[in-house]
Amino acid sequence: MLYHLLYPLHTTFSVFNVFRYITFRTIYAVLTALVISFVLGPWLIRLLKKESVGQYVRDDGPSTHFSKTGTPTMGGLLILFSVSVSTLLWADLTSLYVWIALLIMAGFGVVGFLDDYLKIRKKGSAGLTACNKILIQSVIAFAAAGLLYCQPEFNTHITIPFFKNVQPDIGWGYILFAAVVIVGTSNAVNLTDGLDGLAIGSVTVAAITYIIFSYVAGHIKIADYLQIPYVAGSGELAVLCGAVTGAGMGFLWFNAYPAEVFMGDVGSLPLGGILGTVAVITKQELLLVIVGGLFVVEALSVIFQVGFFKITRGRRIFRMAPLHHHFELKGWPEPKVIVRFWLIAICLGLFSLSTLKLR
Repeated sequence: MLYHLLYPLHTTFSVFNVFRYITFRTIYAVLTALVISFVLGPWLIRLLKKESVGQYVRDDGPSTHFSKTGTPTMGGLLILFSVSVSTLLWADLTSLYVWIALLIMAGFGVVGFLDDYLKIRKKGSAGLTACNKILIQSVIAFAAAGLLYCQPEFNTHITIPFFKNVQPDIGWGYILFAAVVIVGTSNAVNLTDGLDGLAIGSVTVAAITYIIFSYVAGHIKIADYLQIPYVAGSGELAVLCGAVTGAGMGFLWFNAYPAEVFMGDVGSLPLGGILGTVAVITKQELLLVIVGGLFVVEALSVIFQVGFFKITRGRRIFRMAPLHHHFELKGWPEPKVIVRFWLIAICLGLFSLSTLKLR
């Protein structure tokens, strides 16, 4: 909005020329979302407490988590509001890619809201069934992927990390592939959201990484120099990722151990969806496995645990899944698990950025 209101004035006042730079608008998207989170955070926490919107902790979880019962949840609403306002203020709103990412955020946010609402209404840790949740997410993701597929300038090649000349074209199958990436990332982030600040800190690291990927993918000269796919207009997603970064930092202020508020599914599902969508649009879909490697491992730990439990009729690989609970039950204090996982997320982000030259 500010881009459309103020940039046209650059012909009269040269100072407004800065609005044409994505880097400038990304920085202020970060700061805007951060300020919104800081200002509205205390008010939202008080409101959630007043309305008794509290967390219900699973009975079979670590005993150290039982004291968290009643902590305000659905704090993800603060993240979604901050991201939306900041993006609408600083992004070029003629960019279809920005609107597709916001569509995913809104749609998955509704799914997360329903899930959280049902948990609160039932006064338990069970909300939407896994099948219903994935079904609704899939419909939304297929719609977004189909919209991308219909764009003449968008190609259906898959970029293989480390191999600059290997880009298989899967045609209409790209719709299914993109939907799987978006839904899979959304649920992987959701599974990671089990310790104070763990998910939002890791998402923030991934968002910062994709600020860079979005910018270089949307810059024809840099993309050509780095020999990565050029996606015209994808640079505006750097502004969106900047908003996610700022909102994440602001929310972490209140969500850091010991948490004053939890994001709930209304926060984790759309945040994962945004990461998956940005990865698809910037043609760095497979690299998301490295950028979000922490989320992948957390999700796989659940899949392997459930599968092994059923096959062996009661035996387990981990003491508890997702993986962060395994380390808790091994005796690691919660803050130690969180910080160490953050460090892993940072290392994965840095390694992912190095692949821009490793090809």
